[in-house]
Amino acid sequence: MTDTDDANVEGDENGKEGGKPTLEERRLKLEQLRTKMRSSAVANRQALIEESQKQKLGVREAARLDRQRKLAETLRLKADAEERGEDVERQKNWEYTIEENDEWEKKKARKARRADFQFHDDAHAARRKYKKDLDFLKPDLATYNKQKEMALGLAPGTLTASGSSSSSTEVSLTHSCDQLVPTSHQQQLAAENLYRDANSMLYADNTPSEEAIDRVVSKLNQDIDKKRKFSRKRANEDEGDITYINERNRVFNKKIARFYDKYTAEIRASFERGTAL
Repeated sequence: MTDTDDANVEGDENGKEGGKPTLEERRLKLEQLRTKMRSSAVANRQALIEESQKQKLGVREAARLDRQRKLAETLRLKADAEERGEDVERQKNWEYTIEENDEWEKKKARKARRADFQFHDDAHAARRKYKKDLDFLKPDLATYNKQKEMALGLAPGTLTASGSSSSSTEVSLTHSCDQLVPTSHQQQLAAENLYRDANSMLYADNTPSEEAIDRVVSKLNQDIDKKRKFSRKRANEDEGDITYINERNRVFNKKIARFYDKYTAEIRASFERGTAL
């Protein structure tokens, strides 16, 4: 073999080694990549499920431990109070302030009033509706404080900025409004507009904001929609006369009627007409 033939053989081998892969090699490589993708997707999903289960178990375990801790604390306080010969409820009530106790009593009274769904009279029904509407239509305290600032001659932002001021400050401002003499025509009109009495000639001059109008319109639409959906029609009302005392008895009567109505319909109709012998 000559040197030229050796060079050609080496060139063919280098071309096979450094050339493009064959179709079979590409197919095998693609299958390997697909297998890796499927295995990684399954592994990721399994890891996600395990992590979600761990979080759920963690929340449940934390809630269970918190309940056990509160129960143990209650039992410990009860045991300590019994050893000292004290009342547990009385000892617990000492932790509340007078304001918190008054708020709790008001909440209990409100809950008891709202639990009375019986119709007494029109005035009682109207008052219940009025109270429910008050819960939905919150007052605009920001606008009221601005009017109060102008009426009292205070600087803008005095009441709106310190909306959480102490009760003593509010009481002093309320008492000072009677002694305040308006210094301008605008302040006098604001005071007459805010603190109206029986001698006031102002009437129907208030212009509500767009937000207040939208709030009232939404409440009216809600009432109309609720009234439209309300129906006193009861289930099984189209069946005619009520011949059952409960659901089980209704199903039983329906089964009996399926087989015996064709024999007893005329007898029952005669009894209803009063012509039966």
